[in-house]
Amino acid sequence: MVSKTVLFNCDEALQMKAVAVLIQKASTFRSSIWLYSGERRANAKSLLGVMSLGIENAKDLKVTAEGTDEEDALKTIAAYLEKPEF
Repeated sequence: MVSKTVLFNCDEALQMKAVAVLIQKASTFRSSIWLYSGERRANAKSLLGVMSLGIENAKDLKVTAEGTDEEDALKTIAAYLEKPEF
């Protein structure tokens, strides 16, 4: 398992789109990918789970990945959260 803490950096008006793209990206990996916000955790492949975290701009998130492609998954998801591009 690998993990990294990142600062979510996204304009508030684009947050829902950023979450939707995040889930699409996470779903391309075989590894389990989890997002942590404080004490709460959500599967990065679950729309309702990620939305339940109440992610806001400039918030620290911990990303973990475990599986055969965990390094690539962590690198991709962490980079996206730091600078969402659509």
